[in-house]
Amino acid sequence: MSVELNHTIVLSRDREQSAEFLATIPGLEVGDPWGPFLPVVTGNGVTLDFATVDPETISSQHYAFLVPEDEFDAMFERIQQTGITYYADPSRAKPGQINRNDGGYGVYFPDPSGHFMEIITRPYGSGGKEPLPTEDTPSGG
Repeated sequence: MSVELNHTIVLSRDREQSAEFLATIPGLEVGDPWGPFLPVVTGNGVTLDFATVDPETISSQHYAFLVPEDEFDAMFERIQQTGITYYADPSRAKPGQINRNDGGYGVYFPDPSGHFMEIITRPYGSGGKEPLPTEDTPSGG
């Protein structure tokens, strides 16, 4: 039997604001509300169901998204356009930078509810087994 993640609930201060924010970065769409949830479906079919809750009940979570290398530049530009501080590392010691982990690109950024989002082009531990493109290096690289 194959086990796959189907959906997870993302607690937020404002489900519309958080769902739109996240969907905008990778170019996804916000789905129609379903009860208290506002879904954003990823390319592999996992649904992030955003729910508005009392901000006092939100504990910051981390969500990492594996994205195509040839789309990183556009996503990174959208992050920059938000005006938020982004980081090369999860400890937030390298603001305004991206990382080159495993031979790819990655960046961390906060969402409106305080969750720490990440986009990466190579899975952790892949060791950069796929060659990097020789042109079109992301503007942050």
